[in-house]
This record gives sequence, structure tokens and C-alpha cells, in this order.
Amino acid sequence: MAEWLRSAPRRLADPLRALRDPGMWPPGRIAGESLLGVVLGLLAAGIEGLGGEGIVRVVAVALAAVVLSLLRRVLPATVLLVSAAGSTVLFGLFPLILLAAWSAGRRISHVGKALGTFTLAYVLDFGLSFLRMPLSSPLSLVLTTLTLLVVDIVPGLAGRYWSQRRTLLDTLRQYNAHLLRERAMIAGQARLRERQRIAQDMHDSLGHQLALISVHTGALEVDRELTGRQREAVGVLREASVAAMHELREVVGLLRDGTQAPDHEVYGVHGGHGGHGGHGGHGGHGDHGNHGVHGAHGVHGVHGSAAPRPGSGSQALAAMGAEEATAPSRGVAGIESLVTASRNAGTDVQLRRSGEPRPLPPTADHAAYRIAQEGLTNAHKHSPGASITIALRYEPDSLVVEVANGPVPATAADDARKAVSGGQGLTGLGERTRLIGGMVHAGPTADGGFRLAGVLPYSSPEGGAPSPSPEDPWAAPAEGPFVAPTDDVRRQIPAGSPGQSDPVIYRDGLPKELARAMSKNNRSSGIAIGCGVAAALALLLVAALVGMGIFLAGEANKTMIEPKQYDEVKVGQSEAEVRKQLPDGDSALPSDLATDLGKGAPPVPEGATCLSLESTEMGSSWDNSPVFRFCFKDGKLIEKKSFEVKP
Repeated sequence: MAEWLRSAPRRLADPLRALRDPGMWPPGRIAGESLLGVVLGLLAAGIEGLGGEGIVRVVAVALAAVVLSLLRRVLPATVLLVSAAGSTVLFGLFPLILLAAWSAGRRISHVGKALGTFTLAYVLDFGLSFLRMPLSSPLSLVLTTLTLLVVDIVPGLAGRYWSQRRTLLDTLRQYNAHLLRERAMIAGQARLRERQRIAQDMHDSLGHQLALISVHTGALEVDRELTGRQREAVGVLREASVAAMHELREVVGLLRDGTQAPDHEVYGVHGGHGGHGGHGGHGGHGDHGNHGVHGAHGVHGVHGSAAPRPGSGSQALAAMGAEEATAPSRGVAGIESLVTASRNAGTDVQLRRSGEPRPLPPTADHAAYRIAQEGLTNAHKHSPGASITIALRYEPDSLVVEVANGPVPATAADDARKAVSGGQGLTGLGERTRLIGGMVHAGPTADGGFRLAGVLPYSSPEGGAPSPSPEDPWAAPAEGPFVAPTDDVRRQIPAGSPGQSDPVIYRDGLPKELARAMSKNNRSSGIAIGCGVAAALALLLVAALVGMGIFLAGEANKTMIEPKQYDEVKVGQSEAEVRKQLPDGDSALPSDLATDLGKGAPPVPEGATCLSLESTEMGSSWDNSPVFRFCFKDGKLIEKKSFEVKP
């Protein structure tokens, strides 16, 4: 208790400091609060003035209503309690209760505090009203209870409903904005994945074919059987193909990472030596070339031209390009055709298999083909004439694809040094295998050669990622990254695209994200339920108020008559006839009319019984009530009088 008393000044200073904060009073709020204060002050002054109170009390109550109206924003509970207690004595504060209850319902966020505040306000209002005017019947107790509930509770419920609805709408707006941002991010990631896929396809296929065109035209350009005009046309064609490779290299760089390729890089071709003569042709040296066309993609059987020498990298690449164009499969089954093409070009290539072959998903199968193709291409380009070994090892959990070549022969060292690469092939392979849960390693060997190896995981027996247990087919597998397979729709996210851009999902974060989303949903559901309960209670109380009004109107008609009815009754009529024309005066409403008649009514005739009814018209003053009295004796109406009493 002592601690609470010591902290009371601080608790009071904080709301007052907030009330003086300029940010709390924008121009619109100042205008609205000023108008509201004037209205409340006038209502308070009018109610007190009608009660015949002095000018000092009228002004004091009006000022109190204005001050409490301003304080309700920072002290909603206090203002409600003060208004509820004060309105039982100062009737001018009655309109303030409605506003204070509305404000308290809006601003008291804690449910327990709000419930305690409204309960205490009702108890104060009811208790002080009972002490001031004791209730004379059970019905009056019920009516007073309902009236105070409507006055003290209904505005609070309405304010709380409005506040929770506003909070719910704000939450929905924030959630919608979050979804829009997330959708934009997912769309951006999808576009990035598609750009990377396009760049990879352009590197693997289109660049390869452009290199073949460049090498073919380079071989034709040195053909001695061509005329000068034909040789010039072929040179223009070669220049165009090389320029196309330059532009392709730049486009691939922009698509992949948004950066322009360096000017000195060329898409996998470089100027080099022409080979020995082909069928029926003579050997000869080709130019190094201004456009940097390397003999990396030689051609077969250009009659009478300077064709590549047997076993060179250019001849092997040419054969690989022709074989790739007609290959029925770009998977593990197509690696044999790549090896055959290289062997036909005179390159020493060995293909070794070990382990029991197992099926791969389409993405991994295609990645295995690309690893073998990239390894052969790099070996022919950078180590022409070196022996090449391709190994396919089926391990228990993955397929290992390995391409290794020996050191560069001394006769081809010059060509190897002149080879220039864009560096996108290995980067693309690394990204491709990462997306399917594998990995790629590339590096020199101890004997001076080079080794490229890729590890590609198998699919599950159902053809997808690690499958759930048979007991619970919807259970999540073990934590860790996995790739949604193309034939498992249940495990794919809408933002991902099947095939080369399958999304990698990290399960470690899923429980936290789900818990966060469920927490938001629970809060939103709680707000929605609170709004529904508040609305239902408000409707019930309004219905009770309407029913009470109808009941009160009916009961009031039993104790009141119009002046016209009074004039129609004549002295001397039988009591039965008169009572038939008038209400019986038996009402369930509490009435102090009998007490008031004893204070200032005319005396009752001796031996007579009287029926007193109130008039529906107003009296001569606010404080006076007009009354009609009918007195009976010996079965006849012997007197009727009209007078006013002051309650």
C-alpha cells in the first residue's frame, strides 16, 4: 500500500504529460474536442438549470464536464468512475457517462482492467442511486438495473467493439501488405531463377553451336579452291559468328548476375593453328585470326581445306556438336554418345562404370550429362591431345560423375595456352547441382592434368525427395534442405518451376514460420471473437432497452389520463360507469403519488374513496405535476378535482 501511494504521483504525472504532448492534439482533434466540450458544458448547465440549482453550481458542473471530457483520453477509467459516481448527485454529468463509457471501452485494452472498471462504475452508480432514492418494489429494482446497464455498459461494449474492429482491420491491412511484399519477393526470385536457367541453356547449347559455326567458317576461309569473293563472304560470316559469340557472352553475364562480361573474354573459342589436310586436302597453317577463333571446334571432311588434325580438340568438339544435335537423350544414357564422338575424332577417351545403375530424377540425369559434356569440352579446349577418362560410379546414396584428363602434350602446349574461357560453365554446373542437392568439384591433379567431378543424389523409391514414413504419409521428413521433384506436386511450392529451377526448401525454418503464422491467426481470431461477442451483447441490451421502453409506456398509461377524459366524466355518474371510462391506476411502476397527495392535496370528503390519476399534460412549472382526483361514495361519483402537486 505504501509503495502504491508513493508511485501515485508518477502515475498521475504520466497521463498529464501525455495530455500536454503537442502530437496528441492535431488541428482536427482540437476542433472536435472543443465542439464536444461546448456541447457537454451546455447540456450539463441546462440539466442543472432545469433542476432549479444556483448559478454557481451550474457553472461548476459545466466546467467539470468539460475538464472530464478532456481527461478521458489519458485517464479513461478514472473519468468513467468519477462520472458514474457524480451523476447520482450532479445530474448534469449524466450525458458525460455515455461518452466516458465509450472512451473507456476503446482505450482500456486489458480485458481484466476493463471488466473491473465497468463493474465498479455500475456498482457505484447503482449503490449511490439506491442510497439517494430507496427502491420501493422488485420491479423498480429490475428497471433501475437495466437502465444503468444500458447507460454504463452498452456504450463501453460499443466502444470496445469499434476499437477491436479497427485493430482487426489494421492487422488485416498489415498482413495484406506483408503478403504483397512476399509475393513480389517470390516473383523476383522466380524471375531470377528463370534468368539463370535461360543463361545456362544458352551457355550449354547455343554457345556450343555458335562455336561450331565459327570453326566451320574458319576452315572454309583457308580453302584454296574458294575464289576471293567467296573467301571474303566466308570471312564476313565468320566475323558475324564471332561477334554473335561476343554478344552471347555479354547476354549470358547479364542474365546470370546482371553484370557485363569483360571485353577480353570470348565464348570458348580462340585463334589457333589450322590442322593437317582432311580427305584429299593438303595441310597448312591457318591464321591466328583477328577474331580469336581457336581450332577448338574443327570439322570433318572439308574437302580441299585445311581441316583439323586427327585427335585434336577441335575435331573432337566438332564431332561432339554433331552428335549432340542428333542425340536422343541428354542424360546418363547420352554420355556414351559423347564418348563415341570424341573417340571418332581421334581422342583417347575411356568410359568406366561401377556399381549397380539406379534411376535418377530428370534434373539429376540431365546434370550428369552436362558434367560429362563440360568436362570433355574443357579437356579438348585446354588439353588438346590428352587422354580423357570418364567414370560413372553408382554409390549407395549418389551417382559420382568424374571427368579427368592427363597433362597437356608438348605438341599442343601452345594451343592450350591460347585457349580463353568465359568461366560460366563450371559456375553453371555448380548452381545446377546445388539446386538438386548435389555438389561439383574441379581442380588440377598431381600429374598436371585436370579433374571435374559431380555428386548427384538419387531420388527416393517414389521418385522424389526423402519420403515420409508409411504410417504418416503427410509427416515431414528429417530437417535439412531438399529439392521438390518434378513429379511430387504435394511438395512443390507455387513460386517454383519444375525442372532445372526446382526450389530448395530449408525445413529448419518451417516450424518457426508456421508458429508465427498461427500466432497471428490466433490473435486475429481472438479479436474477431471479441468483436462478435461485444456485438451480440450490444444487440441484446438494445433489444432489452426497446422492450423496457414499450413496457414502461404501457404501464404509464395505466396511471395517466388526458384532460379530455377528465372533462367527459360528470359528477353523479355511477362508480361502475366512471371506472369503466378511466384506467384503474394499478401499475407496476413505482409511484410516490400517494405520498405527494398527502403533502398538498385538497382534503378527501368524509367516507369517500378516491382514485387519483396523473395528467398527460405538463404542469404550470417544471416542478409541479397535474393530478385528477375522483371520489366515490355510495356507488356514485360525488366529487372530481384537478390540482397540482410538487413531488
